[in-house]
Amino acid sequence: MSNIAVIFGGFSNERGISLKSGSNVIHALEKLGHIVNGFDLKKENAHRLTELSESELVFIALHGRYGEDGKIQGYLDSLDIPYTGSEVLSSAICFDKTFTYRLLKKHVTFPKGIIVNNSQKMDTLKWDVFPAIVKPSEEGSSIGVTVVDNRKQLFQAVSRTVNIYETAIVEKFIRGQELSISVIEKDNELLVLPILEIKPKKRFYDYEAKYTAGMTNFNVPADLEPQTEKLLIEKSKDIFMRMKCRHFARIDGILKDNTFYFLEINTIPGLTDLSDLPQSAKAKGMNFVELIDAIVQEALK
Repeated sequence: MSNIAVIFGGFSNERGISLKSGSNVIHALEKLGHIVNGFDLKKENAHRLTELSESELVFIALHGRYGEDGKIQGYLDSLDIPYTGSEVLSSAICFDKTFTYRLLKKHVTFPKGIIVNNSQKMDTLKWDVFPAIVKPSEEGSSIGVTVVDNRKQLFQAVSRTVNIYETAIVEKFIRGQELSISVIEKDNELLVLPILEIKPKKRFYDYEAKYTAGMTNFNVPADLEPQTEKLLIEKSKDIFMRMKCRHFARIDGILKDNTFYFLEINTIPGLTDLSDLPQSAKAKGMNFVELIDAIVQEALK
């Protein structure tokens, strides 16, 4: 039995999702017999974060900015408090898709794309592949993601994105098997859970499709050729290690014509009832409480 704090909520666009993740984690830890202190992070109580120093471990259930970007990890490091998930550098690099691209471009296949910043004039934007995806470089849960079908829509989406986030990524919209690959550390080994195939009823897997029951169908394990599955497992382990992730992470991509197009890596995957990681764990025979226990045991080592 350990004294564990769960930090959740936060003040990013993903606060609502984090509240659900945090609640689920708290209930799981209580079932495991731990002493649990929930900390709903808000701007008005951020000064009380020093109280977490009384805990043996902090389970980070924050999503988005200030949770996955290395900031809270750096703060906890300054207090010498152990925590779940990836460390500062890994978190920061994985959260920024432009840095992820620079580190992985020689090792994985990305969709054709360009990076646009707020200093670039729209009339100089060279892009003629449609449909295309426009997304922020630093955001999660498909927040701010738009599918565009022509240059007018492209200019509007890019202008809106760079005005809010400073940097936008434009990528070719690939239709194929959308896959979610969860990796956890267990017993000093990397374990790739059954690969999840995502089948949104909408055009793409946006925020609504991710967090509204009935909006998406899931197939786990995904319908894959054995050799393809083996290659994806090895590739996911390689990505996890190259990005220096820790404890758990989720890799998202599209499989088309035997090519896996890497989209992103998430260092604090959602832990809601509809989230991908718990579904993959369940397909492995691991219930939610057992999943949380595995993460905690690794973090306490």
